Amino acid sequence: MKHLLQTILRWLSKIILWKYKPIVIAVTGSVGKTSAKEAIFCVLREKFRVRRSMGNFNTEIGAPLTIIGAGNWFAAIFKAKLMILFPVKYSKVLVLEMAADRPGDIAYLTSFIKPDISVVTAVGPSHLEFFGTLKKIVEEKANVVSALRSPGIAVLNYDDEEVRAMADKNKGKTIFYGCGGEAAVSASNISYTLDGLTFKLHHVGRVVPVRLPGSLGKPSLYAALAAASVGISLGLNLIEISRGLMTYKSLPGRLRLLSGMKDTKVIDDTYNAAPASMLAALEVLAEFAGKRKIAVLGDMAELGEYTEDGHRLVGAAVVDRGINLLIVVGPRAKFIADQAKQMGYPEKQILFFDDAAEAIDPLKKLLQPGDVALVKASRLMRMERIVESVAIML
Repeated sequence: MKHLLQTILRWLSKIILWKYKPIVIAVTGSVGKTSAKEAIFCVLREKFRVRRSMGNFNTEIGAPLTIIGAGNWFAAIFKAKLMILFPVKYSKVLVLEMAADRPGDIAYLTSFIKPDISVVTAVGPSHLEFFGTLKKIVEEKANVVSALRSPGIAVLNYDDEEVRAMADKNKGKTIFYGCGGEAAVSASNISYTLDGLTFKLHHVGRVVPVRLPGSLGKPSLYAALAAASVGISLGLNLIEISRGLMTYKSLPGRLRLLSGMKDTKVIDDTYNAAPASMLAALEVLAEFAGKRKIAVLGDMAELGEYTEDGHRLVGAAVVDRGINLLIVVGPRAKFIADQAKQMGYPEKQILFFDDAAEAIDPLKKLLQPGDVALVKASRLMRMERIVESVAIML
């Protein structure tokens, strides 16, 4: 049944793309793809009629639902037939997030969705349980570049070596973004505060200030740079891009800054976790100078043979980032604590709990005015329960 449904949605999507000919932007990456998708949407809606993937609509079923503009397969089939028979006012631009949970996922999507612009954010060891090696993950993500419709544009993160190398698979134009000197779209004067992120956006000698209220850390910065690159490729000027980025907001569970109990701050990054996103979140936490920093970190799933090494990498980062209190949740997260201890982190500053519910009351007692607490893990750990218990939702 699923295979038949998948085939039907594939063909309906192909016909709609052929009939309405929207500009298709594909966004993928091990981390940061959803944030980049949202930032791109914010920038492009300044000038275009835009539709983007909603929620988790980034799979072999979700992407066609976005193309058709329906919330479920039944409505999609009915609506698609009407759209094919009777012309409608269709979006000029589609921003499609493409996930790769297993080998072949992106290859399948790009077999019938040919992007005009492909964005790759970063590549890391996520879903290694199914891919086996980082090389295979890179190869899968690179499909969005090799599948570009001519003359396509690849928008690539210059600061990620694996992503930068994907330019070799592109026969058309490549726009690099990042903080590195060779990036065509770059940032300077970067400042992170409790009010959000500010920086200066650079492109071919032009500079404009950008402000992202309520956004935190490099993940938001890279999302903004990716969006700016896409905007430039579609003819927007830097002032229009800066204005669009002002409307960007971090999504729930993705480095969202919340007010917490006892006059504290909570960084809600509970949507998911991989080593790369864990390190990025810890870097954000470390930026709060003069505050007591608490890291509440749970298991990272689907790392396969990299499970222990991935968690130990995070444990080493806890030591390097000057975290004042480490709370680990779940059996895999013990490797985080063990690595931190091996590197000299005081054992008295480490607490371990089996699950999220068990950690709630002790954390409430430990919190002090002025503390900043990061809460992060893979979705299976249900760490949002901790956030809901200690934060005042904004």
